[in-house]
Amino acid sequence: MWDRIENIDFVLKYLLVEQGKSPKLPDNLETKQRLMRALMNVRQPVPASDEFIAAQDAELKQQAKDKGIVKIDQPGISIWQGDITRLQMDAIVNAANSKLLGCWQPLHACIDNCIHSAAGIQLRQECHELMQAQGHEEPTGLAKMTKGYNLPAKYVIHTVGPIIPDGHPTPLQEELLASCYRSCLEVAELHKLQSIAFCCISTGVFHFPNQRAAEIAVETVKKYPLTSLKTIVFNVFIDKDYDIYHRLIQ
Repeated sequence: MWDRIENIDFVLKYLLVEQGKSPKLPDNLETKQRLMRALMNVRQPVPASDEFIAAQDAELKQQAKDKGIVKIDQPGISIWQGDITRLQMDAIVNAANSKLLGCWQPLHACIDNCIHSAAGIQLRQECHELMQAQGHEEPTGLAKMTKGYNLPAKYVIHTVGPIIPDGHPTPLQEELLASCYRSCLEVAELHKLQSIAFCCISTGVFHFPNQRAAEIAVETVKKYPLTSLKTIVFNVFIDKDYDIYHRLIQ
């Protein structure tokens, strides 16, 4: 019978020893999970043992079940408010940085951190291999697809949105944001995916104004000539974005 505490303790000891730290473990499951996530966030993209991967995957899959997996398969465009890592779709979109390796700040609340933490260390490793093969940072407005690993989503499509330090995007930056959405759709269509969930690309820490970002997102998606994609979800987390998208889609 699977012992969850014994399993996560193995994961923690592996990660702590790997980083040259004392394998002193917390007492309760929630604190163990936070430590596991923090250690994953700072881990370099290097291979791990099969035993570790199996133990990590078992814990992350159980965490996904604990959060509750949400399946959306209604045709057309819709809105869903909540944690994007709960969505069982063909693909979810990650608002990535130009290094495409996820967020390195332990327990940071950004979507990049959340997706990598829920997927597992394999996601950073695959992104690292993609970037090594490419030989340069990911340009703004393009997109790359990886496996979803321990996410309910089969794939993750990573795109780098424009950064707006002063909160006032130029026409070029608006076009780059539109390009993010088009590039994600192109990748999804190329792989004949049927469903995709977009996050609010470039808002938040990238400071793209929420209203204008949503207008660009909805307009770009509505104009795109879809073939395989049947279900498109705009995933929002805060009430402000829900209200904006609700008005635009209605």
